Amino acid sequence: MFPKKPTDSSTTQRHSFDEARWVTNVKKSLDAEPQEHPLEQVTVSIFAVPKALMCSHRDSYTPQRVSIGPYHCLKPELHETERYKLMIARKFRNQSKSFRFHDLVENLHPMEVKIRACYHKYITLNDETLLWIMAIDSSFLIEFLKIYSFRKVETLINRVGHNEILRDVMMLENQIPFFVLRKTLEFQLESTESADDLLVSVLTGLCRDLSPLVIKFEDGEILKAQFNEYNHILDFLYQMTVPRIEEEEELDDEEEENRGENRASRFLQEMKLQFKRVFTSRPADIILRLPWRVISNLPGFIALNYLFTRQENEATTTTRQETSSSVLIPDIEKPPLVEELTIPSVTELHKAGVKFKPTSNGNVSTVTFDSNTGHFHLPVINLDINTETVLRNLVAYEASNTSGPLVFTRYTELINGIIDSEEDVRLLREQGVLVSRLKSDEEAAEMWNGMSKSVRLTKVGFLDKTIEDVNRYYTGRWKVKIGRFVEVYMYGSWKIFACFAAVLLLVLVSLQVISLVFSSLRLLGLRTG
Repeated sequence: MFPKKPTDSSTTQRHSFDEARWVTNVKKSLDAEPQEHPLEQVTVSIFAVPKALMCSHRDSYTPQRVSIGPYHCLKPELHETERYKLMIARKFRNQSKSFRFHDLVENLHPMEVKIRACYHKYITLNDETLLWIMAIDSSFLIEFLKIYSFRKVETLINRVGHNEILRDVMMLENQIPFFVLRKTLEFQLESTESADDLLVSVLTGLCRDLSPLVIKFEDGEILKAQFNEYNHILDFLYQMTVPRIEEEEELDDEEEENRGENRASRFLQEMKLQFKRVFTSRPADIILRLPWRVISNLPGFIALNYLFTRQENEATTTTRQETSSSVLIPDIEKPPLVEELTIPSVTELHKAGVKFKPTSNGNVSTVTFDSNTGHFHLPVINLDINTETVLRNLVAYEASNTSGPLVFTRYTELINGIIDSEEDVRLLREQGVLVSRLKSDEEAAEMWNGMSKSVRLTKVGFLDKTIEDVNRYYTGRWKVKIGRFVEVYMYGSWKIFACFAAVLLLVLVSLQVISLVFSSLRLLGLRTG
């Protein structure tokens, strides 16, 4: 028998304490009645930020002033704001003489298991501690955000620390379940209708102030009817910004299109076989190829051939690459290629004749491109000191909450692709697509260029089609074709021109030297004569 290693008694007690609590929670979950705790309908919605995103910009995901919920509640650097939270919670209590926090905690007690089920990370806090955190934080959050229901946002914007708290409120790891907010407000106002009315007013005001896109909100009654579908405040903003893609309808439409394409392709194949029999004979081949062989040897034909066939060759190469890769990976599961993310900048598109048009609704689904008019439709973007944090946490929430297409992430990649410099920001601002409250256009460009970090590549149908349409329109413009021709055949062959110039200079110098020698010999001959 090997001697047992000495163990720290505190460590042993802590592990046994956590294990005992885990067993207790498991028993409680299994013994709970379905009517009391419908956990089958509860989905995990409050996640830890993926490490790939956390490493890129930690300050955008870690609360700096206030903790909301159990993830960051015990951090020493956030204890300073606890007095502020208690002060606002006390104000929340004083608004009603009959209101007692003990009663609120008792009211939340039946939801304790449901609350734990919303969090992705295992919560080691005991039941009473967790419920008191929910009661204090929900009261603080409601009272802090009530300012938006009275349309007095400007009075608080200049207060010290207000923007920092707003950023913390919108962080993924700093969320509490939406049903806890409703229950707390309902307990205070003693009316479900009044609680829902106030929540609609508070959330719409908050999202108007913090949303990176200008959102057109639906009727208040429609929003109240959808309250059960919202997981938390960040999820509310996400659903207002990102459309719900009906995948089944899209698949049905694609199947119908594929059927029509199959019928057309069969007809074309039959016609192709008939023509092939006629034109593949040797006499016909000689007759058809002779004129083109003569024309191809004429001066200047290479340049024209480049202008007309370069785009077609690029498309053929891309198609071959996609075809070869589709042999191993199905089209549905195949991630997009790096080249598919390439799109010209705003300045390049503007020079090619593209006009940027702001859309009235801030939903991401309004991103379209009209190839006939060259109009690029984009939702209006709001930029301020809170925008980067909100954008990053929306991307993190989407990456954690869905296994489907990352619509909002793809949208940020699109905007990041077209914004490269402060000139791009200036053009978007002048055309009404971007409203910036930052210090300079350079700061706005740096913010978007820092948003390139993503969890994984994804394919989003309508956004990928928009990118493809923009690239096709851009490469098809005569200005772009001529510019590329000059770049390839003029600037690309600078070494040849330099060598030719050097040879020409050498010949001229040699001629000059020879002429000087002959003139010197002539003068010498005259003198000797």
